[in-house]
Amino acid sequence: MDRPSGKKTASQYLYPPIDPFDQRVLDVGDGHRVYVEQCGRPDGLPVVVLHGGPGGGCSPAMRRYFDPNVYRIILFDQRGCGRSRPHASIENNTTWHLVDDIELIRETLGLSNWVVFGGSWGATLALIYAISHPDRVSHLVLRSVFLMTKAELEWFYGGGAGAFWPDVWRRFIDIIPKDEQDDLINAYARRLFSGDRGSETRFARSWASWENTLASISNDGPGGDSPAEFARAFARLENHYFVNSGFLDHDGWIESNLNVIADIPGWVVQGRYDMICPPATAFRLTENWPASTLKVIPRAGHALSEPGISAELIRITDYIARTSK
Repeated sequence: MDRPSGKKTASQYLYPPIDPFDQRVLDVGDGHRVYVEQCGRPDGLPVVVLHGGPGGGCSPAMRRYFDPNVYRIILFDQRGCGRSRPHASIENNTTWHLVDDIELIRETLGLSNWVVFGGSWGATLALIYAISHPDRVSHLVLRSVFLMTKAELEWFYGGGAGAFWPDVWRRFIDIIPKDEQDDLINAYARRLFSGDRGSETRFARSWASWENTLASISNDGPGGDSPAEFARAFARLENHYFVNSGFLDHDGWIESNLNVIADIPGWVVQGRYDMICPPATAFRLTENWPASTLKVIPRAGHALSEPGISAELIRITDYIARTSK
């Protein structure tokens, strides 16, 4: 596949504000209402942005990877997080509910297909959506790939990443009794869903801090605590999905279904030093996806905001815009 080219820099779209021209709350059923916004060009090339987590929510910064004179940029907060309601709810909240929500948004907006852009859990969801609805996806742009496998969860919650961050890892596990530390995902689940709001928030902040600290290569230790409401939604939803293995039929489900998206053009942007989603996963994915291109960014970690990652994503979205006319 041709590599994107061009002289534009990451700062071109990252700094000027791109305000929404449409904001709405969509009733998706099952007691959930999902926040959806559109910005950029109303008749432009549609792209849907899938945020991470699960439970992270979308932000204004996510609008800025697309030329607003070309793209119709669609963002939404997945069930239970951000401006979607009910907040922090795991009821009727599974991967397959989210896939249905994406389709409902597309149908509501009257789009035949769109570019799908997502990172980390957003990349997981993008792949699952594309496998479920391949005719609706024109291109996939993925960052910091996560395939929802046991091996990946074991890496991050079983001590693999902790070998590189032993001080931060110790703080993450010491909040749990020693006799439960061999299964941290379930140990945290018992506390994140205890029914005691104060206790849930305490453990949620610990869960979020472990991930947030390792997100950027420039971090050298934990920052301040996440706001209570954000941390509680993020931790509860993420833990709920991980306890249930992403609600997939079997381990390795995405890789076993890659034949469905074999011909969909895709790009994978991966930080060389990603501690949350190690590059081996992105390498394996693109080896088995003929229409994909892998770009490994040196001296970069996991975060969307890493300068090298941002620059490459903008080069890719510019390339898609040029070649889709």
